[in-house]
Amino acid sequence: MITFDQVGVQYTDAAAPTLSGVDLTVPEGELCLLVGPSGSGKSTLLGTVSGLVPHFTGGVLHGRVTVGGRDTREHRPRELADLVGTVGQDPRAHFVTDTVEDELAYGMESLGLPPDVMRRRVEETLDLLGLADLRQRALGSLSGGQQQRVAIGSVLTVHPRVLVLDEPTSALDPGAAEEVLAVLQRLVHDLGTTVLMAEHRLERVVQYADQVLLLTPGAPPVLGEPAEVMAHSPVHPPVVGLGRLAGWRPLPLTVRDARRRAAGLRDRLDGHRPPAAQASQAAQAAQAAFAAGTPLATASRLVVRRGPVPALRGVDLTLHAGTITALMGRNGAGKSTLLGALVGLHAPAAGSVTVGGRTPHRTRPAELIRHVGLVPQDPRDLLYGESVTAECASADRDAGAAPGTCRALVERLLPGLPDAVHPRDLSEGQRLTLALAVVLTARPPLILLDEPTRGLDYAAKARLVEILRGLAAEGHAVLLATHDVELAAELSDRTAVLADGEIVADGPTPEVVLGSPAFAPQVAKILAPGPWLTVHQVAEALDRIGPAA
Repeated sequence: MITFDQVGVQYTDAAAPTLSGVDLTVPEGELCLLVGPSGSGKSTLLGTVSGLVPHFTGGVLHGRVTVGGRDTREHRPRELADLVGTVGQDPRAHFVTDTVEDELAYGMESLGLPPDVMRRRVEETLDLLGLADLRQRALGSLSGGQQQRVAIGSVLTVHPRVLVLDEPTSALDPGAAEEVLAVLQRLVHDLGTTVLMAEHRLERVVQYADQVLLLTPGAPPVLGEPAEVMAHSPVHPPVVGLGRLAGWRPLPLTVRDARRRAAGLRDRLDGHRPPAAQASQAAQAAQAAFAAGTPLATASRLVVRRGPVPALRGVDLTLHAGTITALMGRNGAGKSTLLGALVGLHAPAAGSVTVGGRTPHRTRPAELIRHVGLVPQDPRDLLYGESVTAECASADRDAGAAPGTCRALVERLLPGLPDAVHPRDLSEGQRLTLALAVVLTARPPLILLDEPTRGLDYAAKARLVEILRGLAAEGHAVLLATHDVELAAELSDRTAVLADGEIVADGPTPEVVLGSPAFAPQVAKILAPGPWLTVHQVAEALDRIGPAA
């Protein structure tokens, strides 16, 4: 169905090709998963299939890509629309109408399908993706995850033979992600749809893949069975990391398979506690000292309305210096609204919110940024410079920081990001890294992050964890709204769960996530009922215990 014949892509300002030597075939009716570090060319490879590369992005395409017999060099994206459906990292970039139902119908109208066919397919897609209750909603009023489902649905209604998906679950809560992946699996198995998908959250998707294509900068592409590729891949989900640590062969790709092999590992760990819990006594003492002071932010019986929709209902939340809090919950639960209220984007309809002793929506932005910084879901909202260098220089000036401070943060988070590239030409993960560095340059006491790991690979997430832990140790408070259960398990001291605008759980992260099927990380599910959350905890414990008898 999709053939790459010695494909390479070279952009004008790039020192080296983004892709080179891609020579492979993706058969009809298979799900091929693209994996690799940020900047390895995954989005570019997807663009060559839809025709966006080079017709829209520019650059030079070497070799040939054929989809269903059509050469993408000779067919522009509009001439492939009936064959290839594409959903990129930013769902809002796809929208051309105002409401959910109109957006689902637009692609079929463009192809001239009969009205009765359009109506039936719209209803089927609304049910498939759980969008029926949102059919009349304005697209701008939806949460990021809801917008992602609408973007996917607008492609599915056309019934393309090939689906090209770039980070399709990055903005979805665990339940919604499972629903979308189940739909994709049905399309592959029942209708013979070919799916080419790039995704960083491999713990969600690798078990669905028929083939995995590994892209690594400076190395030839590797295509193979998922377990074979994961055995050597520099990026892999926690279940694979645990399998490597325990020496399981073949490597398990699902929690179920790992649990079947984990009896011996559970026996070795029985009676032991995660080293992190013992090593955190000093950190807990420091947090207790911080907590004795005035809170950095407080929400008291906070009510916020987004138009007619009550987004927050009587939320109580206090954030102290030195703490990292994860805010979790399904799409549309009110997480982004709560972050927005803390930076003055939303005025309370009832209750109160204070940050640094000030009421955010009544405080001048120039004063408020000294107390709180927000990295939003769409990092482009913060980026106005003509290049990475210009953006970093502006951030240094605005924060009163020494020249080079922001650029050094970017290099710590994502080494090798080019200086001269325009922010709009960066990948989603690269833009997020740049926006995060811009906010962290000012070192505000309260740092708010909305889905901070969208587009980040595991190595970049590890660097982010290190930086945020360092900020917390210095007395900053961090609040991150996230669907990334692995990040919450690795990073947060405390987890609060929002549901329908109300906090329904709030406490130490192990207590909250270990008892939750939706928010428990993979290691917790594999080693239950033990208290283990991460591969790192297990590795440190095994080092202390010593080799198995």
